Amino acid sequence: MHTVARTSPPADFYRGADYCSEESVGYLMRRVVASIVQQADRRLDKHDLTSAQWGPLMKIKAAQTATVAELARWTQVDAGSMTRLLDRLEKKGLCKRVRSTEDRRVVYIELTPEGEAAIVEVPAVLAEVLNAHLAGFSKSEWLALKMYLQRMLDTGESLRDTPETAPSRAATPK
Repeated sequence: MHTVARTSPPADFYRGADYCSEESVGYLMRRVVASIVQQADRRLDKHDLTSAQWGPLMKIKAAQTATVAELARWTQVDAGSMTRLLDRLEKKGLCKRVRSTEDRRVVYIELTPEGEAAIVEVPAVLAEVLNAHLAGFSKSEWLALKMYLQRMLDTGESLRDTPETAPSRAATPK
């Protein structure tokens, strides 16, 4: 993890007076992600999977089991939305809920054999789509891009709960 976020002052690349959203790094990243997801979804349509579905299924596979809360945090959706998605995936026979033997309040989500089979092609499709989006990049540019994005992510994580970026408590009605 980089310590830049905690020791460096904020950059001054953007100014409110002349801010243009189309030139924003966030806007551009969102557009890139949307393009990647759209291309992956097109290729995975024949497997009857969407990004909303293959994303959590891949996370479950990587973790072997996961809770609804973990999946919701990972996909950045609320627990209610994740529960509804998992209901649909369970109806499709791709995952199942398994109650913890240590704590009955905890319910894990596991892939079924059908779920395992459904996501077999996902890594290859994602690799293909990402490689297509990186056409013309050198290996050093690709490595630098990954490093820059990770650094931004690390900085964002370190800023999450700092007093200057935390929501104001005084402005919140009680």
